Amino acid sequence: MTVETTEIKPLSIDDIRSSIEAGTRSASAIAEGCFDQIKARDAEIHAYLSTNRDRALEHAARIDDLAAKGEALPILAGVPVGIKDVLTIEGLPATAGSKILEGYRAPYTATAVGKLETAGAIVLGKLNCDEFAMGSSNENSAYGPVHNPWDLARIPGGSSGGSAAAVAAGLCYGSIGTDTGGSIRIPASLCGIVGLKPTLGRVSIEGVIPLSPRLDCVGPLARTAHDAALLLEPILPRVKGEPNPRRLEKASAKPPKFTLGVPDEFFFDVVSQDVRASYDNAIHSLKKRGARLKEISIPLLNETEDAGNQIAWAEATHYHQQAGWYPARAADYGDDVRSRLEMGTKVSATTYLSALELREKFIQQFHLALEDARIDALVVPTTPITAPLIGQETIRLGDKDHPTRALLLRANRPANLAGVPAISVPCGFTPAGLPVGLQLIGAVADEHLLLQIAHSFERAHPQTRRPVP
Repeated sequence: MTVETTEIKPLSIDDIRSSIEAGTRSASAIAEGCFDQIKARDAEIHAYLSTNRDRALEHAARIDDLAAKGEALPILAGVPVGIKDVLTIEGLPATAGSKILEGYRAPYTATAVGKLETAGAIVLGKLNCDEFAMGSSNENSAYGPVHNPWDLARIPGGSSGGSAAAVAAGLCYGSIGTDTGGSIRIPASLCGIVGLKPTLGRVSIEGVIPLSPRLDCVGPLARTAHDAALLLEPILPRVKGEPNPRRLEKASAKPPKFTLGVPDEFFFDVVSQDVRASYDNAIHSLKKRGARLKEISIPLLNETEDAGNQIAWAEATHYHQQAGWYPARAADYGDDVRSRLEMGTKVSATTYLSALELREKFIQQFHLALEDARIDALVVPTTPITAPLIGQETIRLGDKDHPTRALLLRANRPANLAGVPAISVPCGFTPAGLPVGLQLIGAVADEHLLLQIAHSFERAHPQTRRPVP
């Protein structure tokens, strides 16, 4: 079922804070509005696994009290957000989309969530995801699939599908997801929003139910690059000399002369015509904004998928064995996750170590390639396809059928393996009305540079279409 769209300019995160500060809106009313939207729309989207209205409104009332007293408001004051259900919040459910954790309530709050709340964000609830974040479609949650707000018959992408769908559908103003092989960027691309995977280790993963500790990252999903920058601000420790995200608009007012690398291998070997057309239009737009495009070659790109799989499977299985769930409770897992845990038992020590060795080589080659070519960032499609139908296991491109999962992960694995930041920003729609994502991949600690490039692109390519009921 394809939904209608509308041309709207929703409130930005800055709009929310400034209107509360000015007294024209209240944090409580904004939160109530989101709960009304959740009630009206989430039965068909299924982005939320749980909500906590009392807790959210209690936090919103504190923001309203600060505003009434004329006190300074924190950066995210009154901003309603949703949290992927692999991040814990004290006293609230944390299911990770699995029956294994049904009924579990977390004894502590994940560091990233705690920092968001300290910055004034209002947590509405926990968002649906692929079971234990092992997926790229958000079809295999034990509590039912998430539906793409642009077409309810299609997947939102995963594993942070609930996080992306909730933002796209207006059920929150931002969200937090995790990304191990593309799980923030894939759903951001398929749902037509912005998703940022930070540099490995820069945002704390304490309180995150892990998939693969050597690859897991926590990051924001939002409607715009500027909103994503504001969500990132409290959870990302500042590096000396790094710009303040509130200056992003000013920094992009005059288009900087970015040099963007276009890899001459891997990313364009398999791509649909619709995605390629949107990508080419985006490149043309970037050139008009003053960007310089440069072809670049990066060794070992073709090996990233297999190495990433071997690391993730082995580490996931090790965690579930340590937790005492696998194989003791094998029957309680969904088929998809159970099969991946079984694959993890077959990854030998030498295979795992070889994958880690290749990872180190790829990290070196990646940074050398960017430095030698004097590239600010790579610019590639986020996914080679748009949102597939729910249950669509293969996609035909050219004269060959490709596994859907592999296609969705394909362009995202390299940034995870290299441990570098990457962002997906909307870059257009197919003739059928499905969103397409453009991916920018930078060097270590280049989050704000990527946000600046993405924001500059948005100025030339404003995203005003939104799915409506």
